[in-house]
Amino acid sequence: MTAKIIDGKATAERIRAEVKTAVEIRQAEGKPVPGLATVLVGENPASKVYVRNKQKACAEVGIQSFGYNLAEDSSQEEVETLVRKLNADPAVNGILVQLPLPKQLDEEKILASIDLNKDVDGFHPVNIGRLAQKGREPVFIPCTPAGSMLLLEEAGAQIEGANAVVLGRSNIVGMPVALLLVKANATVTIVHSRTKNLPEVVRGADILIAAIGQPEFVKKEWVKPGAYVIDVGINQVEDPTAKRGYRLVGDVAFDEVSEVAAGITPVPGGVGPMTIAMLLRNTLRAAELADLA
Repeated sequence: MTAKIIDGKATAERIRAEVKTAVEIRQAEGKPVPGLATVLVGENPASKVYVRNKQKACAEVGIQSFGYNLAEDSSQEEVETLVRKLNADPAVNGILVQLPLPKQLDEEKILASIDLNKDVDGFHPVNIGRLAQKGREPVFIPCTPAGSMLLLEEAGAQIEGANAVVLGRSNIVGMPVALLLVKANATVTIVHSRTKNLPEVVRGADILIAAIGQPEFVKKEWVKPGAYVIDVGINQVEDPTAKRGYRLVGDVAFDEVSEVAAGITPVPGGVGPMTIAMLLRNTLRAAELADLA
């Protein structure tokens, strides 16, 4: 068996095109252009790249972006004051506070200060709480988990009734994607560093979501033949033959797992492009919600 490559880049490009068309239609109808505010606290190099990529993506689809950079030593009150200002700004439909935040800041309080209808990252405690409850829907779903679910659906994976294993329990990916799988009627197991007989548990998965940040951690013998594998990890490994001296790999040993899986996302080009595409879609939806207010 050779796995079908689940092409996140192609799906993300389609979503971006749909968002761009919708923004153009809004403009033609005289409606406000959607606006996304990004809040970056400190000088984390990876965070600066992520924010820059999000701002670039906004420009490509016609969404306004407003960038706010605060000092590393900013106080809780300074960050929350900025968020309250953005909550009150009608030109801003979505607010994204880039994580992680410096250690002196209370992340949960800052996320909770974002207007629920502007929480396009989907990390407001109320949105996460609704995700965890039967019969209740969040206003927004976190972007990477939402993108992962869409890729599974488009790959033709049978989610309802499937045994799904989520490798990792982070607030950003592992926990929310597990909740989404439960909502889709999968039977879900979350595995982590304290799980006993981890390879055996993973091998029971019809659907595997790997999100632990360990390069090529999941091996061929861990994966059930015919399983669908979504690799959220993105890791740098040394490679003297590469131009930059390293190459990017996921949490799954792609080449060998491709021999047994029914479908698998590559790294790069799998889940990564979906994260920003879903953010753009959420920002458009936030503008549509503002139209109704």
